[in-house]
Amino acid sequence: MFDRKFLILCLSLLFIGYACDDDTFRAPVDDFDYAGQAIIDNDSIVDFLGKHYYNDAIDSVRPLVTGATALINDSRLITQDVTELDVDYKLYIFVKDEGSPNPEKGHPTEVDSILVKYKGKYLDSTTELIDFDERTVEPIWLTLNSVIRGWSHGFTNFKGGENVTNNGPITYTNGGKGILFIPSGLAYGKFATSSIPPSSSLLFYIELYDLVENTDHDFDSVPSIMEDPDGDGDPRNDDTDGDGFPNFSDPDDDNDGVLTKDEGGVDGDPTNDFNDPNNPSLPDYLNPDVN
Repeated sequence: MFDRKFLILCLSLLFIGYACDDDTFRAPVDDFDYAGQAIIDNDSIVDFLGKHYYNDAIDSVRPLVTGATALINDSRLITQDVTELDVDYKLYIFVKDEGSPNPEKGHPTEVDSILVKYKGKYLDSTTELIDFDERTVEPIWLTLNSVIRGWSHGFTNFKGGENVTNNGPITYTNGGKGILFIPSGLAYGKFATSSIPPSSSLLFYIELYDLVENTDHDFDSVPSIMEDPDGDGDPRNDDTDGDGFPNFSDPDDDNDGVLTKDEGGVDGDPTNDFNDPNNPSLPDYLNPDVN
């Protein structure tokens, strides 16, 4: 009996405590300093780039030696400014080969599908490199909208290669090849994985073999990169009909019961049909009043 009364008392006090707390039903506050971590990451990456060089003979980053050019001073290193969730980051890309394929292939967009090989490492507190993942035997297809943001942005600096397979293993030539130096905010952020500590900056050796230009994830005849009505360059945050699916993965963007691909008119292109005189600048496939 004592235990039962004690339990009821504890539950009552707990309820009273919650009832008096105005923050009970508020979302927890994330007090992680993302901007501050971005500065820390950039400092550590710049420090690493100043103490290492790229050894072309062995295709590898090595500690700086006399006579070698530090990565930070290597003309093949470029810096890409990226803003994610109002935090500014610097992404460093070492372009060993941009790629010079046939004229039909170019640079992927941030939502295109790509065929790649890669090897991943992370920088520990002493800026040493620790292996954590690789795909270096057989290439793998990935889509740049569903990988870490450092990849989404970084791969746009390379070109796909040319498939020259001839009665043998799949073979590509003239693809892009380089290294991505990614701050933690464009990787896994404050979270840890089974093999990467939290707030870790990453390094990826990458090879871009192929890509699907103008990837159309929802097969609605509108390339995913063009399903960006707000024009901010990020199709992931555009959901015209508010159904929880961004337009690039939604086959009926305005939820009018007619698939987007069927709102393309005679030429099959949904982006150039405007039949609402009351809203002449809104294409039909984004307009629920036109079906």
